[in-house]
Amino acid sequence: MTYRPNEPIRQRLGLRPIINVSGTMTALGASIIVPEAIEAMSEIASQWVEMDDLQRKANTVVARLTGGEAGFITACCAAGISMAVAGTMTGTNLLAIERLPDDIEGLKNEVIVQLGHIVNYGAPVDQSARLAGATVVPAGTVSITQDYHVREAIRDRTAAGLYVVTHHSVQYGMLSLEEFAAICHEKGVPVIVDAASEYDLTGFLARGADVVIYSGHKFLGGPTSGIVAGRKDLVRAAYLQNRGLARAMKVGKETVAGAMAALEAWEKRDHAGIRRREEAALEVWRAALAGRPGIDAYVIPDPTNNPLDRLQVDVGPDSGYTAAGLAAALASASPPIMVRNHEVERGHFFLDPCNLHPGEEHTVAEALVALLEAPTRPANAMMVPRKNSAALLAWPD
Repeated sequence: MTYRPNEPIRQRLGLRPIINVSGTMTALGASIIVPEAIEAMSEIASQWVEMDDLQRKANTVVARLTGGEAGFITACCAAGISMAVAGTMTGTNLLAIERLPDDIEGLKNEVIVQLGHIVNYGAPVDQSARLAGATVVPAGTVSITQDYHVREAIRDRTAAGLYVVTHHSVQYGMLSLEEFAAICHEKGVPVIVDAASEYDLTGFLARGADVVIYSGHKFLGGPTSGIVAGRKDLVRAAYLQNRGLARAMKVGKETVAGAMAALEAWEKRDHAGIRRREEAALEVWRAALAGRPGIDAYVIPDPTNNPLDRLQVDVGPDSGYTAAGLAAALASASPPIMVRNHEVERGHFFLDPCNLHPGEEHTVAEALVALLEAPTRPANAMMVPRKNSAALLAWPD
């Protein structure tokens, strides 16, 4: 690649200028980094720092924002889960930390997860625990977990319970965090919460979690990172995994500084103003789709109670599209528009307004109108979604 400083980076790299109405998705770059984080990352990039001291400063910020006793920044939420699980297995035993993941002699190594929480967010969530050398013990069934399912799963080798908060998980029939934590705590088992995509930085610890892992790059708008917060002894044990398996997950000074700045910016953010802009975008899209044959569009709340809404777009045959076909047509538009398409086989997709640049809501509305009013349909307009690994296996070609 020839360096041309006056040319926009997308053009220099040959990347498509996509519009993201899918949400805070890792596959699309996660989020728009806030200016405060960009400035902090740039400022520290040329500096030498003692990383443990930098993380001590991060500890203060994380603890203040989450209400935890301690906290630190790591590479991502998946890394945070692995580190937190490993910490419940090893404690502060430095030799045990070095021996993970294959040598678990004498360690508790079982992690209980409700079966309906074992999801794939781009990788299996249980793999994060298995990377630490843990054995995942599913509790309940995919449609229901009873209290006795968790209680009877706890054994002498149980190191932790893992509770996953995500729209990907089963949204009915599962134990609440309060119920899950109460059962685990009865038997002295700590509870780790994966809250990667959650807005609420304090509620999970208040509701019974011992350790919570947040994303630093989704709603916070920091660099790609994970935030580990909670009980000091468990956070310390998780942090010490940097001397072992987490060396492969290490975080740079730029990321720590950027995540700290994003957290501090979060305290001052105009959350109500952001919500008003998101609601205005939803209304633009709803109005553009109103009355169109085969299309029904309505605003729905976030399934895990984050303070945001999305537009659900139901696509019927009278539109000349399937949901998968219309999503694909938007992805092939100019510029490409990436919708939240994880439920297209159910006949709908979602438009998420939380990562828009100014004016992009109108570009999305215009693309929808153009596709639905066009006299002809693309060849794949009525496509049926299929799980196909061919594109994955073709990378990097």
